[in-house]
Parts: sequence; C-alpha cells; structure tokens
Amino acid sequence: DEIPTVVGIFSAFGLVFSVSLFAWICCQRKSSKSNKTPPYKFVHVLKGVDIYPENLNSKKKFGADDKSETKNKSVMPKNSLHLDLEKRDLNGNFPKTTPKIQSSPDLENLSPKHFAERKKDSVSPDSLKSTTSLSSEEKQDKLGTLFFSLEYNFEKKAFVVNIKEARGLPAMDEQSMTSDPYIKMTILPEKKHKVKTRVLRKTLDPAFDETFTFYGIPYSQIQDLTLHFMILSFDRFSRDDVIGEVLIPLAGIELSEGRMLMDREIIKRNVRKSSGRGELLISLCYQSTTNTLTVVVLKARHLPKSDVSGLSDPYVKVNLYHAKKRISKKKTHVKKCTPNAVFNELFVFDIPCEGLDDISIEFLVLDSDRGSRNEVIGRLILGSSAEGTGGEHWKEICEYPRRQIAKWHMLCDG
Repeated sequence: DEIPTVVGIFSAFGLVFSVSLFAWICCQRKSSKSNKTPPYKFVHVLKGVDIYPENLNSKKKFGADDKSETKNKSVMPKNSLHLDLEKRDLNGNFPKTTPKIQSSPDLENLSPKHFAERKKDSVSPDSLKSTTSLSSEEKQDKLGTLFFSLEYNFEKKAFVVNIKEARGLPAMDEQSMTSDPYIKMTILPEKKHKVKTRVLRKTLDPAFDETFTFYGIPYSQIQDLTLHFMILSFDRFSRDDVIGEVLIPLAGIELSEGRMLMDREIIKRNVRKSSGRGELLISLCYQSTTNTLTVVVLKARHLPKSDVSGLSDPYVKVNLYHAKKRISKKKTHVKKCTPNAVFNELFVFDIPCEGLDDISIEFLVLDSDRGSRNEVIGRLILGSSAEGTGGEHWKEICEYPRRQIAKWHMLCDG
C-alpha cells in the first residue's frame, strides 16, 4: 500500500514541476518578443505631450512631476511609453505656457522672423529660393508659407517632423472670409505613413505645433524619401477645399548635424494632366418579371493619378436612386496601385416601382486612403435623363429586358 502512495506523490510533484517549467518558458518568450520595437511605427506629439518609443503590448504610464520623471527615466525600459500631462486644468486642457518637449525643443516663442534668421545656417541653398521677391502676378496667387522642422534621432532611429505653423493662407469661406485649415502629410514614395494635424477653426495663420515621430526608418533611407504636405480647409457640408501643397525631396538634406528649421511657399495643387477621368465598363440587366436590376461592375481603365505619389487604390461605390432619393448602396473591393482595375463584382437591386422611368444609378470611382477622406476620381450616372452613353445604355436595357448589356462609359468630374 505504501509503494503506490509514494509513486503517486512523486508523480504529483513531477506534474507540478513540469507545468511550472512550461509556464516560465512561455513567459520568457513573451517578454523577449515584447522588447522588440515594431518597425515603421510613428508617434504623434501634440502640444506639450512627450512620447517615447513603446511596444504594442505595454500600457501608458503617466508622470505627475519632473522629479518623479527623472527618477523613472533611469529605471524605465527603452520600449516604454511616458506621457507628461502635468498641470492640466479641470477640462483636461493644457495651460498656455506648455512645458518643453524633449523629443522636439520648444518652438512656441519662435516667430517667422526667427525662422528666416536661423534657416540661413541650417537650410540648404534650394530652400532660400522661397524667400526671394515675388512678381505682382505671383503675389496674387500666393497661397501662404508653411513652417516646419526636420530631425533624425540616431539613438532611437526615429525620423521627426514638426509642423509648426502656416502663414498668409487664402480665405476659402467667402462669407466669413476665413478658413478652417489642417494639414495632411505623406511620406513618399511608399505611402506607408499618412498623418494629419487637427483642424484649427476660422484662421488664416494656423499655429499647429504638432510633432510626428516615425520609428523604424534607417538614416540611410532618408535620402530616398519625399515629404508631401497637403494644406486643406475643412468643410462640414461638402468635400474639403484644397488650399495647396508643398513637396520636399529629402535628397541632399543633411540631418546628421541636428534639427533643421525650414519654410516653403505653398503652391497650387498639381492638377491631373489627363483631361479625362478614365473609363468604366458596366453591364446591366433588367428583369421585368422579378422587377430587379442586375448591375455588374466589370473593369476600369486609364484612371488618373490621385496624387503626386503615383497610382491610385480604386474602388467603385454604386448608389441606386428612386425619384432623386437614394434607396440602396453597394461598393466593390479596393484594387491596390493600378490605373486599370478588374472588379467583376455583381449587385442585384430590387426596384420599388414598375419600370425604370424614375430609377437612376450613380457610380463613384474613389481612391482609398486610410489616413483621410477618400477622394473621388470620377463619376458616372445611368438613367433615362442621363446624357451621352449613360442615356443610350439605359434605353437599351429598357427595350431589351432579361438581356445583359455591357458598355464602356467615360467618367466625369466628381
């Protein structure tokens, strides 16, 4: 009787030891994985918030004062996140006198004159062209000036862009004679990083002071990159107005000596050179017995470039209207980086009335953009009142029900 009891006790101890060893190994693997900094990651610094590299699984830590912050710096691991949110009011806002940002030095007291004085020592000769005198025609089309700074942190392997302010923007709202500006920034050519600032209401001289830190970008690749700033004015009831753009090739810009303060004149957006918006191949079939309309979005070709970065990521949104009221909507999948997309997607719509007299279909070809609102590439309307091929195609499916009829259509402006 004693031998089975002893064997059982040893077996239990062995099982507990094995489970503990397995759990310890799993914890070691998980901690080793969490210490790796994820590639191509950016952190946004806004008005006095100090952000350090962090791993995806770590929790945010908040510091109360400078003394505890200095003590924690020696103990805190490199891959932890620390936000300095001291001296906030009851509404959660920062006071006017913000603390200095360690990841980007305080630029609060710098005026455009300081930028003009300091850029002589830090900016390449090409950047000085923006400060030359303008002719009378250029002054009429002047869209303002963008002030920003560039920096590379070798210790953290991070590329830092600070969007300071814009001056002298044109008024996009004719009634209030002001604008609601914000800035979208993209790192070209890969378009992996798309960020944007907050919207500042009713101002022509917006002071953003927002810092974007991009991790995982080697310094050797900086020379191959290009920064694209798009300056827009927010519109609550329609598409945002494009004020202009700034394109900064980083080739020839040396960031090894420290932060560079720069300014560039905002230029008019580069309008697409192609006169057309491309073509869309649509197949329609009207079933009079079931009172349904089958729509097949087949192909798109010759789509123009949506921006300076290159090709679009198109998809098609289909809206069904009855007496000018939208009653149904569908959309295709996104096709990446192509001017000639093949969709081959079928949609079936139930028609609420007899016949197609009060029915029309709208096709919107859009460029998918994760960082902001999707841009309309082209538009097509098919219906009894449509002009050109849209009206002809609609007339054919009404005359020949139960027959699938496909046609190419030119897209117009959105």
